[in-house]
Amino acid sequence: MSVQQATGVDGEALEVWIDQDLCTGDGICAQYAPEVFELDIDGLAYVKGADEELLQDKGAATPVPLPLLTDVIDSAKECPGECIHVRRVSDSVEVYGPDAE
Repeated sequence: MSVQQATGVDGEALEVWIDQDLCTGDGICAQYAPEVFELDIDGLAYVKGADEELLQDKGAATPVPLPLLTDVIDSAKECPGECIHVRRVSDSVEVYGPDAE
């Protein structure tokens, strides 16, 4: 059984990524959505892939699971480093996070 991917207001798939250059290592994101975010040994937060592996490549993104959409959005809103970006998969437009319009 697959987990349904979250969609934005226009019904498009969403993904999330973290800018580690701005990450403060507070871990708020991992508290809100530990299924999506995790702190690594370097003290910075990363998103997790489908296999629970940390995606450590710069700009690496992971799909936002529908049941966790609110938690991921709250993480982006509460992040003191303003480093969590939620964007549409189709055109990479940020819908939540510091660069959202």
